[in-house]
Amino acid sequence: MNTSQQAAVRPGARSTERSLARRAELIAIGRKLFADTSYDALSMDDIARQAHVAKGLIYYYFHSKRGYYLAIIQDSVAGLVAFAAGGVELPPAQRVHRTVDSYLRYAEYNQAAYRTIVSGGVGFDAEVHAVRDGVREAIVATIAEGAYGTADITPVARMGLLSWVCSVEGATLDWIDRPGLPRETMCELLVKTLGGAMRAIEELDPAHPAPEPARRDV
Repeated sequence: MNTSQQAAVRPGARSTERSLARRAELIAIGRKLFADTSYDALSMDDIARQAHVAKGLIYYYFHSKRGYYLAIIQDSVAGLVAFAAGGVELPPAQRVHRTVDSYLRYAEYNQAAYRTIVSGGVGFDAEVHAVRDGVREAIVATIAEGAYGTADITPVARMGLLSWVCSVEGATLDWIDRPGLPRETMCELLVKTLGGAMRAIEELDPAHPAPEPARRDV
């Protein structure tokens, strides 16, 4: 590419970077606005006023209020999933605690978004269901890799871990609705119930033995 071609490309690249940065800024603002406020409670006028931006700017980047809200949920959940998948250098038990604690922190500090994800969105929202299912599968994969050394597990093991994740969703909803139990205690409780699920998996599928921290004979 010659110098004149580079000069022609650079302005567009800078414009794209500015556009991405502006979009990310709007998502960050929206995460704060919707952290404890339901989708229906904020109009586009409310959002624009509280974000100190023109309403048209939000439409430009996200096309609609629903598009904006979905982008916010996807962005915040992406961070949760990335964190859950990390920590591979930690011992399995510590990694499980880290994953469960980060999940509870997300629910605690993003209550409205968490309720939307777990309940399926506004009405029956296939895209929000896809976000929820992605979180479930990411956590199942993280637990499986820590417990069994691989995410490629049998249907029995996958269903056992998925059942635990679904129970965590319901328990977490109740926990944020009726605060009082410390997050540390809630985390420990969920980790212990995971141990029970793993022992049940081993009983039905000996090819997936419960890891040492989950065994009763240790």
